[in-house]
Amino acid sequence: MGTEVAGEEIEVSGIVQGVGFRPFVYRLARRLGLGGDVRNAGDRVIIRIAGPASARDAFAAALADEAPVLARVEQVTRRPAQVPDGPFRIMESAAGTVSVGVVPDVATCPACRAEIADPKARRFRYAFTNCTDCGPRFSIVTGLPYDRPATTMAGFPMCPACRAEYEDPTDRRFHAQPIACPDCGPKLWLEGDDAAGADPIERAAALLRSGQILAIKGIGGFHIACDAINADAVALLRARKQRPTKPLAVMADMATAHGLCLITPEEEAALAHPSAPILLLSLKPGAPLAPGIAPGQRHLGVMLPYTPLHHLLLAAVGRPLVMTSGNRSSEPQIFHDDEARDRLAGIVDAFLMHDRPIARRLDDSVARHLAGRLRIMRRGRGLAPMPLTLPADFADAPPVLALGGELKSALCLTHGAKALLSHHLGDLDEPATGDAFETALADYAALFAHKPAAVAVDLHPDYRATRLGEDMAATRGLPLERVQHHHAHLAAAMAEAGWRRADGSVVGIALDGLGLGEDGTAWGAEILVCDYRTSRRVARLAPIPLAGGDAASREPWRVLLAHLDRALGRSAVDGDPLLAALFAGKPLLTLRAMMDKGLNAPPASSAGRLFDAVAAVLGLAPDRLSHEGEAAMALEAAAQEDAPPYPFAFHAEAVPIEIDPAPLFKALVDDLHAGRHAPAMAAAFHAGLAEAFTGAAARVAKSEGLTAVALSGGVFQNARLLEETVRRLESFGLTPLVPGDVPANDGGLAFGQAVVAAARLMG
Repeated sequence: MGTEVAGEEIEVSGIVQGVGFRPFVYRLARRLGLGGDVRNAGDRVIIRIAGPASARDAFAAALADEAPVLARVEQVTRRPAQVPDGPFRIMESAAGTVSVGVVPDVATCPACRAEIADPKARRFRYAFTNCTDCGPRFSIVTGLPYDRPATTMAGFPMCPACRAEYEDPTDRRFHAQPIACPDCGPKLWLEGDDAAGADPIERAAALLRSGQILAIKGIGGFHIACDAINADAVALLRARKQRPTKPLAVMADMATAHGLCLITPEEEAALAHPSAPILLLSLKPGAPLAPGIAPGQRHLGVMLPYTPLHHLLLAAVGRPLVMTSGNRSSEPQIFHDDEARDRLAGIVDAFLMHDRPIARRLDDSVARHLAGRLRIMRRGRGLAPMPLTLPADFADAPPVLALGGELKSALCLTHGAKALLSHHLGDLDEPATGDAFETALADYAALFAHKPAAVAVDLHPDYRATRLGEDMAATRGLPLERVQHHHAHLAAAMAEAGWRRADGSVVGIALDGLGLGEDGTAWGAEILVCDYRTSRRVARLAPIPLAGGDAASREPWRVLLAHLDRALGRSAVDGDPLLAALFAGKPLLTLRAMMDKGLNAPPASSAGRLFDAVAAVLGLAPDRLSHEGEAAMALEAAAQEDAPPYPFAFHAEAVPIEIDPAPLFKALVDDLHAGRHAPAMAAAFHAGLAEAFTGAAARVAKSEGLTAVALSGGVFQNARLLEETVRRLESFGLTPLVPGDVPANDGGLAFGQAVVAAARLMG
């Protein structure tokens, strides 16, 4: 055994594996003249250092201040220790369970971008260039610990030059598991084109410039791409994909993005972040884009190129590209080669392919800067599976598996103080998505060696995720926790804000489409008083019947009819030529009979359906929606000026208290007759809804002695509504708890279910 000297042991926890942390520590120690060693130990890094106390202090401070871009240092613990004498070394990893240590896929770093642009570099124009600061991670991992044999790079043995970089602690590719070069790494080719021998990127660019549509294999799956300026190409893509109006995302470099959109410094930083999300940005008037990109919208989903392939292709095309999910309408994104060839035939004209397998499907993440910070709308590539930290008094919580809801599904695993909220998995009412969900469940459980002590599900008995959770709990003999939909929404907002169990109750405003309530009816515009274990509904939007059940969620005029009949009376609706024209040719007698008899016309207090109805009366919604949220998005886009709020009534004698939109609809009809223009009416609606719910929440908070108000539900992804609601709550002296890293829509449900179940198990 060698000589030992007095020093200290430093334990670093957080995201410190697969991010170049050990070579960073090595270089830091050498720079400060310290001896010792560093090794991985499960989900921690253990460092032993010897040297002057001042140098050790500087070293400890730099561990967080100068950490690699992908690292997240959460705790640094120092203790005296005997340290091997001699120069600083990197040691072999110790045994340990990595429970939450997989890093998300990361956009190409500046050094690698420079390398692929340098004709003298051996990776010049190489589409799979990466290093410890960038490249594929979660999309290629097949097992833990994270090492090349447990990735889809296992089939690409390193050449001597790559091996030398991989083994050199001073090199930025030290232990970069996806390391590759043109001699030993994945290859690119073009299928479906006759230009044999041509450079695949240059030829793909030529096809795109000529108006053709391509499938492009990326990190987490296939995209369908076309020229975003070519109106005919965009129209053809929409026709082939059967996607008539849903906005399309665009990939552009930063300079082009500034030419298309108004971008704040905060938004520019979000675009350039290593997670590289699709960011919703304000369109510039007259932006040079095909009009079919985002019809009727004032915002555009933009992402920067995030792989070397994207950088090279975009530069070769010389214009922005549509980059939409490679799938058929409503199906999951495709990530297997043969499935792409089969399912995308007839949609695309050619395929830009490569031979690196994708371990799991990862849709692009979607975000928007709202109410002072970036807020995630869809958690996917670049964000998952980055762990979320639970509030302080959840550290000893038992592990929970939560399965989320039916739409925008995601699952969540908790492990001590951490929660792993999965990537977006899609809508489970689509059979192929349901199968993918079950595959993802098995994948996460195996990858993270998760053994739950309980399973959490939604109250709705017909959700596929609920049935799956019931079967799993019964088979394994585990407790099953059923969590009401809106309680889960609000618990997710509370937990992300760090609200402890010991902090007690909050008032919660939950605004979304529909979720099953504790009374067996459909809820979607509720005020609750809740802690993590329990919730109590104290107020709601006055319910209306959904004539035709699910059909009312697709046809806004059905919901409008119910609201107008309730607010004005049927004879007034039928006797008003302007209103009667809205329902021309519609089977009003049948629908009204259904509502009278309660036949396939369940009552619902839905904010989402209220948006649909208001959009319909303003002529902003089609008879039948082509995608979820279409009417609400049109209504938000129209609300481009300030206007006094429309009135709502407040029935305090009702149990629960009712927030009545009848005065809103009376005012809307009066303004229609007066010829008031739609932007002012749309703005007045947003202001009125915010005023009604914040006023009611403030009354509840005062009567209950509470000071915080949690906001959640998909409707709060509306910028105007969220910002108006936050402003009004703060004017009452209340603290809003608003989701940011967790989607406010159903993509965050599983996280909320998990913390509710954990709190109940902890007692």
